[in-house]
Amino acid sequence: MEGAGVHLRRAFGFRGTDLFDPFLLLDDFRGEEPKDYIKGFPWHPHRGIETITYMLHGEVEHSDSVGNQGVISAGDVQWMTAGSGIFHQEMPRPAADGRMYGFQLWANLPRAEKMTTPRYQEVKADQIPLVTLENGVKMRVICGSLAGQNGPVEQVMISPIYADVEIPVGGEWLNPTPQGHTVIVYVFAGEGQFTPEAAMAGNHSLVLFEDGEQVKVKAGASGVRFLYISGRPLHESVAWYGPIVMNTSEELQTAMRELRAGTFIK
Repeated sequence: MEGAGVHLRRAFGFRGTDLFDPFLLLDDFRGEEPKDYIKGFPWHPHRGIETITYMLHGEVEHSDSVGNQGVISAGDVQWMTAGSGIFHQEMPRPAADGRMYGFQLWANLPRAEKMTTPRYQEVKADQIPLVTLENGVKMRVICGSLAGQNGPVEQVMISPIYADVEIPVGGEWLNPTPQGHTVIVYVFAGEGQFTPEAAMAGNHSLVLFEDGEQVKVKAGASGVRFLYISGRPLHESVAWYGPIVMNTSEELQTAMRELRAGTFIK
C-alpha cells in the first residue's frame, strides 16, 4: 500500500539495485475497485530520479509545485525527470466500469544529472507508434528503438527502451539486445515462455534476463502481453530514502534538511 492508501503490486524496488540498475522500482497499480486506489498519491517530493507512468485504463490527474498540471488517460505516458527536486501529486480517476490500470517505473539518474532542472515529457496515446510485424506481434514503442521504430520520449541518459509488446497465440518474438544492458520483462496478460527450458510466465511475472545478444519469447495458448524494458546500467552508488535517490548518505541528508527548511525546490 502506497500514497494515501493505494493497493498495488511491486514487481521490484527498494532492494537489489545492482540487479536492476539503472531501474529502481516497478509498481503495478491495476485496481478493480475505486476504494482500493481513489485516495491516490497526494503531494510528495522527488529528487534524483525519473518516474514513468503508463496508463491502460482510467485516468490520473497530476499537478506539481511549479505550476504544471494535466491528465493522462488510457494509452498515455508521463515521463517526469525529477532532477533537482519537485513536489507533485497523482490522483486516480476510475473509468466508467470502476477500473484503473497503470504502471509506474522509476529510473535512476546518473550522478552528473541528479540536480538537473525538472521536466516533463507527456505523450498522448496517438503519439506512440504502433508497430505490427508480419507474424502478428504488436509493439507500442514509448522510448528507444524497436523494429526500426523510435519512440516519442527522447533525451534520456540511460539509453532506455520501453515498450508494450503483444504476441498472438503461439507466436514468437526475437529481439536483439544491447550488450551490457539490463533487460526486464513484466507480464500483465496471457502467458509466455521466455527461454526454451523455462516454465510459462503469466500475469504479474517479472523476468530479468542475463546479459546476452537477444530475447526470444514464445506466446502461450492465450497469447502474451508484457512491458519490455531495457537500459544502460550506471554502476554508481545508491543512497535511497523513499522518493529521493542520491549517490551518498551526505547528499541524502542534505535533501532531508532542505525538505525541513523549505529550500528543497531549486
